[in-house]
Amino acid sequence: MTRRAGQPEHSDLTILGGSARTRYPGAPEQARLETFANCHSDRDYWITFECPEFTSLCPVTRQPDFGRIVIRYIADQRCLESKALKLYLFSFRNHHVFHEETVNRILDDLVAACSPREMEVEGEFNPRGGIAIKVICRYRRGQ
Repeated sequence: MTRRAGQPEHSDLTILGGSARTRYPGAPEQARLETFANCHSDRDYWITFECPEFTSLCPVTRQPDFGRIVIRYIADQRCLESKALKLYLFSFRNHHVFHEETVNRILDDLVAACSPREMEVEGEFNPRGGIAIKVICRYRRGQ
């Protein structure tokens, strides 16, 4: 594919289009979040990712927890690369963590990776014992 004038090169992305065999990280700290240049950093626009099949493990019972993670953000200079984000979210599958900690950690890790102008991470977890849990964390630069 030929690059258009003014379009940045993406040679720093190693996960997307990499080897035919994808390596799945076993824990969030083993995952690598990658970013690419925001070609429209002169304007605010929302980017939304939805992960409807998020799983993690309860730190007490060790049973699986299922939920939906929605990430919305206004990029500044860097955008999150979606395949790296997918692998990062998959890395929670064998991770023992409470829902509140999960959503806060995702927000902290993503803010550290791409320094957005604004970001919101929402976790809506399936009911267990008759109670569903919804956690929403927000970040706004300068606040």
